[in-house]
Amino acid sequence: MKPQTHGDRLSFYQFGATTMFASRLDQRFSYCLYVPESYDEHDPGAYSLIVAIHGTGRDAPRLRNEFIEIAEAEQCFVLVPLFPAGIGTPGELNAYKYLAGDDARYDLILLDMVAELEETYLLDFTRFFLTGFSGGGHFTHRFLYVHPERLSGVSIVSPGVVTLADPQREWPAGVGGLEAEFGRPFDGAAVAEVPANLVVGDDDTETWEISVAPGSPAFIPGVNAAGVTRVTRLRALAESLERNGNAVSVDLVPGVAHEGYHLLKPTFRAIRQVLHSARHGSEGETGARE
Repeated sequence: MKPQTHGDRLSFYQFGATTMFASRLDQRFSYCLYVPESYDEHDPGAYSLIVAIHGTGRDAPRLRNEFIEIAEAEQCFVLVPLFPAGIGTPGELNAYKYLAGDDARYDLILLDMVAELEETYLLDFTRFFLTGFSGGGHFTHRFLYVHPERLSGVSIVSPGVVTLADPQREWPAGVGGLEAEFGRPFDGAAVAEVPANLVVGDDDTETWEISVAPGSPAFIPGVNAAGVTRVTRLRALAESLERNGNAVSVDLVPGVAHEGYHLLKPTFRAIRQVLHSARHGSEGETGARE
């Protein structure tokens, strides 16, 4: 970690594993980063970006720390937002998982955090790798549907309720009505360009948190069509993305239940595959600003 010296633009707390910073767009939200040791604010160089989305437990700093080793090995920045519970309504837990609440667009807040990161560190992250566990897996695959042009790849880990890439089902069971919800139509071809890794533990079979019954605010006819357990829902999501034309890999991790930190290896492998492909194919997607 680099100490602050007179004349530098950035402070000690903006290097390495950073402190939490409030979002400039909406200070109810915040984020932390990992900045590789090689980064020099006077000669930024070229880096890729990994964005990791927390689950309902909202353990953003710990989640960031799990990505430090791969960030150093692959020369990536890591951005982990914190979307607190109780935004708008006391005790509310789930709005961020669906990208929008009564008074917040979580997808746009994330995009502005990326823009703030670019401006602060003089980098250009046209596309980034997005991943999330549980509630973060909710966010990840729905963000893919709304903003596919910003993503180089995704790793969707153990979401409880899935949105299928199916225009015949209304949001959030499917992507029907996406434009009415977010002002952007579903672009299946653009979504298909993003490789999708899906991960779940084979013992992740508890249903108490994810059952959606008629009368629930989240219930829409067809919302349970993907099955009730996270395993069956993940498989249905994978099949839906394959039908859409995505390159899909599925990792069913043996002996693991709903335990996100035991499911990271497949995500790291997917990140490395996407980065390798970008560096040996379409270079120029990420790097220093001109």
